[in-house]
Amino acid sequence: MKPKFSLPITAFLFCLALNVFGQEVETDENGFETFSYQEGDTTYTMKKYFMVFLKAGPERGQSPEESAEIQKKHLAHIGWMADQGYVDIAGPFGDDGEVRGILVMRVPSKEKAEELTAMDPAVKAGRLVMEIHPWWAAVGSTLK
Repeated sequence: MKPKFSLPITAFLFCLALNVFGQEVETDENGFETFSYQEGDTTYTMKKYFMVFLKAGPERGQSPEESAEIQKKHLAHIGWMADQGYVDIAGPFGDDGEVRGILVMRVPSKEKAEELTAMDPAVKAGRLVMEIHPWWAAVGSTLK
């Protein structure tokens, strides 16, 4: 089944894609890149976040007990990052593909996202590897 998007959302995303790199990007007092986008009488403040794709790593041969312990520590690390305000959304994918899960990180730089993700016990153990991309979203966006 194909996803259905409303015309205003599709138009907004298309216009955003055309305009992101033409906007004057500013850095706020906390080091986050932002810009404003006007659509009709609505102004959106766009902010750069970092999307982390957690992929299956090369070291996945641990015993079931060791895997369970690594997973427990992995989830605790994500919880800590969320408590510290670094992670806004996190979760696993529902299939058994190469990409195992995502994090949407609210950090001012890719280097900070790399630093925090590298601390993850599953990344340290080689069970997961990270792929990080900058991602723009309207401040205050929510999932529905």
